[in-house]
Amino acid sequence: MKAIVLCAGLGTRLGPLTRDLPKSMLPLDGRPLLEYMLVHLRAQGVEDIAINLHHRPQRIVDHFGDGSGLDLRLVYSQEERLLGTAGALKRLEPWIGADESFLVVYGDLLTDQEIEPLVEAHEAFDSFATLLVHRRPHSNSLVELDDDGRVVAFVERPEPSRSCDSPRYWVNSGMQILSRRIFSRVSPGAVADLPADVYSRVVGEETIVGVPLRGYRCAIDSARRYAEARRAVADGSFAPILTPST
Repeated sequence: MKAIVLCAGLGTRLGPLTRDLPKSMLPLDGRPLLEYMLVHLRAQGVEDIAINLHHRPQRIVDHFGDGSGLDLRLVYSQEERLLGTAGALKRLEPWIGADESFLVVYGDLLTDQEIEPLVEAHEAFDSFATLLVHRRPHSNSLVELDDDGRVVAFVERPEPSRSCDSPRYWVNSGMQILSRRIFSRVSPGAVADLPADVYSRVVGEETIVGVPLRGYRCAIDSARRYAEARRAVADGSFAPILTPST
């Protein structure tokens, strides 16, 4: 299975930490965040990975090159203007080729979640999208599941008063397996995001499935979360498989 890691974001919420550095290159115990994800995917059999770029792109290219140092085949998709998470995928449609499904991961994630549970659910439901979900009191993407794990509502930017207290409510975790059917939902060159412009619009038309998180996950989208991730690596609560740093 091919994978796309989304790394084009500006990381503005991290302030000066990302002024001269892509968010995915923030160091954790001497290694960039992105390296943890790439090694994690390679350990699960993923060999072909595309990375979209925008902010300080050369920092990523110079560090990882063609990926051979991690036993990977890496390609890069340079965005002169940000296309959004769905627009980035549309641009990579030729690279995906005839593959029926592919993995998409947000580049600010530190996680040890295995992809096999998502693959199994995706195949069992013949899903349009299979999303990793987790519990959290509030989120930008609220996901409601039925008893079989199907997504029956996807609310992007819910009202602040709306919490995830119900056992049916989960939040989007930033890891997903997508059917190539998604390409028909995004126009070439369009600026579009997966949650607002795809998921929330196709619920009820297409099968979307949620798979609960098993293991550690931290989305490094603020200085506070970056500090949390650094602690997790330092104290061993996140203990990834690692190869020598490139």
